[in-house]
Formats: sequence, C-alpha cells, structure tokens
Amino acid sequence: MATDYDTPRKTDDELNEDSLEELKARRNDKSTSSVDVDEFEQAEGLELPGADLSNEELSVRVLPRQADEFTCMSCFLVHHRSQLAAEKNGQPVCRDCAA
Repeated sequence: MATDYDTPRKTDDELNEDSLEELKARRNDKSTSSVDVDEFEQAEGLELPGADLSNEELSVRVLPRQADEFTCMSCFLVHHRSQLAAEKNGQPVCRDCAA
C-alpha cells in the first residue's frame, strides 16, 4: 500500500478519537477493492461464436499481373506503374523502397 509521507500524522489521542462510523466506512472501502484477474486465464475459457475455422477453405480469385503493373524487386509487391521510382540493375523498384 502506498504511503503519503506529506500528510500530517495523527497522534495517539487522535487515533483513539476516530468515530465508529468512520472506522466502518474505512472497512467497507477496503472490502470493495477489486481483485486482480489474469486476463489470459479468463480469455482461455471464452469461446467466440463461429471461431472454429478448421474445416474452412479459403477461396480467392488471383489475377495475373496487368500490363500497367510491375513487381518491385525489393519488397516483391505488385504496384501500379505510377508507383515506379527507378530501376536498380535493370529491376523495377517502387517509391516506398526507393525512399
């Protein structure tokens, strides 16, 4: 528990004078404190609907490189010709890789 060393300390006489209501309020505040819960342990028991994708097949239509596109020889991504920055050793390089 953190201690604030700047607060004035109570003397023994002041400690004995604490009201019963104040002591009960302190006890109730301590009992309502939150309990630390490990999020990973809590998430292990959680099952999302539709999360079982083991029998699913991915169907994607792949298009061949178009006439106005090129493959960057640095990042190997297909870009539009407007992204062509330069050619290094005769190989096209995109603007992102040339920067």
